[in-house]
Amino acid sequence: MDNPPGLGLRSPAEVAARLERLPISPWHVKVRVVVGVATFFDAYNALAIAYALPVIIPEFQLSTQKVGLLISAGYLGQLIGALLFGWMAERIGRKPAIFWSIILYAVFSIFCAAAWDFPSLVAMRFVQGVGLGGEVPVAVTYISELAKAQNRGRFVLLFEMVFPVGLLGAALLGVWILPHFGWRPMLLLGGLPAFAALAMGRIIPESPRWLASRRRYAEAEQALSFIEREVERSTGTPLAPVKPWVWSEEKAPSWADLFGPRYLRRTLVIWVAWFATYLVNYGLITWLPTLYRTMFHLPLETALQFSLVNSVAGLFCSLACALWMDHLGRKRWAVLAFFLGALPLLVLWWIGPDTPLRVLVLATMASAIINSMSLGLYVYTPELYPTRVRAIAVGAATAWLRLASIIGPSFVGLMVAGSGIGVVFLGFGLVALFAAATMAMFGVETRRQLLETISP
Repeated sequence: MDNPPGLGLRSPAEVAARLERLPISPWHVKVRVVVGVATFFDAYNALAIAYALPVIIPEFQLSTQKVGLLISAGYLGQLIGALLFGWMAERIGRKPAIFWSIILYAVFSIFCAAAWDFPSLVAMRFVQGVGLGGEVPVAVTYISELAKAQNRGRFVLLFEMVFPVGLLGAALLGVWILPHFGWRPMLLLGGLPAFAALAMGRIIPESPRWLASRRRYAEAEQALSFIEREVERSTGTPLAPVKPWVWSEEKAPSWADLFGPRYLRRTLVIWVAWFATYLVNYGLITWLPTLYRTMFHLPLETALQFSLVNSVAGLFCSLACALWMDHLGRKRWAVLAFFLGALPLLVLWWIGPDTPLRVLVLATMASAIINSMSLGLYVYTPELYPTRVRAIAVGAATAWLRLASIIGPSFVGLMVAGSGIGVVFLGFGLVALFAAATMAMFGVETRRQLLETISP
């Protein structure tokens, strides 16, 4: 039922009803591409330092502990950025939060390339991390709020596929750039998404769901009308009538939306999942190029090619997640990914990481499988919370991935210097098993349900 002329929007439920009747169109693809360029370079910048390290280490004469500090500094910045920009997205909107996070990390990518010593590189990497940490959670929140319940997982995951493509891009460019041009040009490329930020302002509107949650109904009407015109123009067909909507109770955001009786279990479970995924995944992928180089004394080109295998495998597992998560379900996919990812790590610990080929096969297998959760969690987390706190809830959840990303590389550095690399694989395997058990016992299923129904 359409609203009577001149009355406009009166409820967030009307926004949901009008978005639900929109078919996936070329306009949706264009939005995902524009925002996806920024997410691609977010992934690229997050991992470029790992591939650059084998060249940076001898230039700055870095110890194992300093390498861990450099990696962790970027993730500390990302932790702060996830919370800061999640808060900004709730206060001033999704669109400006995405814009300023992109500008921050793009500018400081250029500054990283100009670093003159180890302290300056650590400082620039930290500030760059603030922007990197803010862009992805707010971007995926925005994309989720444009999606309809049917096949929302695939809609969001196909957008998030640009993240593993960005990781693969870092690996491919590392193989080509580092041996010939050094590490500075590789980091310099991370400044390119500033142009995407400038283009974004003309192409994407503010999230109508967020505007309605703030009772800014006139602006929500403008944003929705813009989207509807673009969808009609790009598809060439008129939109279907709006189905009758149900008035929803409007509530002010509060901490109960994260820690109250309805949401506390969801919050704790999703925090465990984020922490486990990135403790294992980033602990492995940020160190593997250096381990191949320092422990097994492989040539630089070979070490980078081994790491490229890891990125390609991760891309295929992420694609499988994008295609099948809507069918299998969020909870079941998470349990299987954590369990199947833990097995190769425990096998590698048991038989011993004695050869580079053994590490390549088993560590790549584990990292690739668990990497699918890196995407899956970006679909699952926004579904667990209402619009009024969705961005800050996703930001708080991704803060745990940043904390894990700080601890993981430092843990590897300490273990390599002390007990040996075998203990690292044992620890990571046990963490993944714990996450699988937690999700199996306490996780909730959200697939193919309206966001407002899942999280009132």
